[in-house]
Amino acid sequence: MTEQTLRPRRSVLYMPSSNERALEKAKSIQADALILDLEDAVAPEAKPQARENAAAAVASGEYGSKELTIRINGADTEWHADDLAAAAKAAPDAIVVPKVNSAQQVHDLVAAFEKAGVPEQTKLWAMIESPYAILHAEEIASASERLTVLVMGTNDLVKELYVDHVPARANLVTSLQLAVLAARASGKVILDGVYNNVKDAEGYAAEVDQGRIFGFDGKTLIHPAQVEGANAGFAPSEQAVEDAQGLIETWEASDGGVVTYNGKMVENLHVESARRTLSIAAAIADL
Repeated sequence: MTEQTLRPRRSVLYMPSSNERALEKAKSIQADALILDLEDAVAPEAKPQARENAAAAVASGEYGSKELTIRINGADTEWHADDLAAAAKAAPDAIVVPKVNSAQQVHDLVAAFEKAGVPEQTKLWAMIESPYAILHAEEIASASERLTVLVMGTNDLVKELYVDHVPARANLVTSLQLAVLAARASGKVILDGVYNNVKDAEGYAAEVDQGRIFGFDGKTLIHPAQVEGANAGFAPSEQAVEDAQGLIETWEASDGGVVTYNGKMVENLHVESARRTLSIAAAIADL
């Protein structure tokens, strides 16, 4: 199991880097990670100041154990080069790049990181936001070891599919599951997209449940009020931890014959899953 898999990313909150008050508030928000945004949440005239704010936030050391990332503008924009240069100097945990559509783009980004002097410890998070990216998600995910996380951009995906946002995301199920398959096949982390209606607590909770069931590692968020639900939804429950401990103890105490726990047959694959559950719970506790 890789380090990036073990690091909790249950709640990953977008923060507009042009809003200094929001960046200050984010220090006390219990999100596992922050995406300091220079892209969609920032008006063109505010991007230079946002760039400075994001770099200052990363350098401040005032965000505790939170994973700090910077989302830069895409390579096809006029702001990309300056964003990348600022991010290289700031050295966040990762640089998030929107609209990554191919393995070649990943190769180009990694080369650009190296040319800009991005430190090796700063990883690449690639946003999957288009039908083409979905159909090539495994190639994208496998293109570089520097790419550690896939981030679903479901709003852009909905737009490019010419569909609407609907309950239970029936029109996105295929896309979401293909992306999860790509992440698992390549050993990468994958984050679910955002839920837009911050006042719809019931709908949000249902989508968190759906994301966990589909196999996502966490969820990207647009409002601090969504953090608690994601933290709870993507963490092993107390019962799950208790069952994992009991299953492992039963397995280890066996004499090699048929093993059952709570009336169910136990095989090595169940033990591996139980150990993963305990590892995740321990990583969360370490926060």
